[in-house]
Amino acid sequence: MGKKIGFLSFGHWTDHSMSQVRSATDSLVQSIELAVAAEELGADGAYFRVHHFARQIASPFPLLSAIGARTERIDIGTGVIDMRYANPLQFAEDAGATDIITGGRLQLGMSRGSPEQVIDGFRYFGFVPEEDQSPADMARAHTKRALDVIDGEQFAKPHPRPMFPNPPGLLRIEPYSEGLRQRMWWGAGSNATARWAAREGMNLMSSTLKNDESGEPFHVQQRKQIDEFRSEWARHNHGFEPRVSVSRSIIPIVSDETRAYMIPGSRHDQFGHLDSGRAVFGRAYADEPDALVAQLTEDEAIQAADTVLLTVPNQRGVEFNARLIESVLTHIAPELGWR
Repeated sequence: MGKKIGFLSFGHWTDHSMSQVRSATDSLVQSIELAVAAEELGADGAYFRVHHFARQIASPFPLLSAIGARTERIDIGTGVIDMRYANPLQFAEDAGATDIITGGRLQLGMSRGSPEQVIDGFRYFGFVPEEDQSPADMARAHTKRALDVIDGEQFAKPHPRPMFPNPPGLLRIEPYSEGLRQRMWWGAGSNATARWAAREGMNLMSSTLKNDESGEPFHVQQRKQIDEFRSEWARHNHGFEPRVSVSRSIIPIVSDETRAYMIPGSRHDQFGHLDSGRAVFGRAYADEPDALVAQLTEDEAIQAADTVLLTVPNQRGVEFNARLIESVLTHIAPELGWR
């Protein structure tokens, strides 16, 4: 089964002698350079994590636009934007403009948000859940409003004496980018939110961690989540076929440089806690190419997805990560039928 293969970067920067990414300038400029390199290597996508109040990428649209101006083919997206912090109308304006700049290649992953650097950081952005809402409810409400507006909803009453002539009827957010609505993704951390994404007509970005709902291995729980998403999708008439992505750390050991990633304990699932309780994190894959192919063949969620995002250690710099992407495309993807 062929798959799209992209990378997912957290965009960390650290002012440390061991880091190749020591400042926000390094992070943003190198993110653009890695996306350009990935396209040249034949990868299919460049995706970026978004976190606020952290030394990571926080305002994705300028970065995605810059990548769009430097590339021609690859998908350009997020994995994911925390919608607790998002003004839906401003989000729709930025998304529409960015999608036009990128030539209709935007793939926007959104979610209810992950554990934060600060307590209730969304409140500093001016967003407070209503009395009967949780922060997750607020994120989903922001998302639904953004989806309606991105879909071209006309809702604003025009001024009787406008500065510029208006088209007839109610007005919509501009610029409107046709087709963008079908390229919106939800980062689901549970089976229930995967079903919610299907009902809302969003593609599924299965999270790097999820609620531990059965005690089974992460990849099995994730595959069941994908199954539930597709089953729910089939009950609705959204008019297009959805995409499903999973993220993995995959390090083919092809040199002494990559051998450093043979970390003890990384070959097993990890467990932790989220607000909703116990959570399971997927294992890392770091091994000789032949062994990796055998291990990845057993990963049920990868088999079920159409898109694999390689989580890259961005602080190692552009050259290291370009070599990493190339090694997956060269040594792993053909053997697994992804290419």
